[in-house]
Amino acid sequence: MDKLLSGRRVLVVEDEMLILIMIEDMLVDLGCESVTAAATVSQAVALIEAEIFDVAMLDMNLNGDNSYVVADALAARDVPFVFSTGYSGHDMRDGHRHRPVLKKPFMEKDLTEMLRCLLAP
Repeated sequence: MDKLLSGRRVLVVEDEMLILIMIEDMLVDLGCESVTAAATVSQAVALIEAEIFDVAMLDMNLNGDNSYVVADALAARDVPFVFSTGYSGHDMRDGHRHRPVLKKPFMEKDLTEMLRCLLAP
């Protein structure tokens, strides 16, 4: 049976190690070929400039820094992404209000449905 992320490369931008590990486990369960992680805005932007990703998950707050620069870099390369946050998501900047938000904590089924929507043809 084909898995949702079979052969896909995913970027996860998350600064909390335990949450990152949980997300990586979920992505592996979904058949993800490659999970690349970044914990800071600068790391994420460097990875986006150097590699190709099929989809990304982006924490809205990275150790006190908002992640809109990362969102802009992903959008410029037409990489679909979802914001993940423990906040309400109502304070999103113009230009990203239409982006999907996955509210933390989330379950694997929530992540699966969000990725299915992002990767739909």
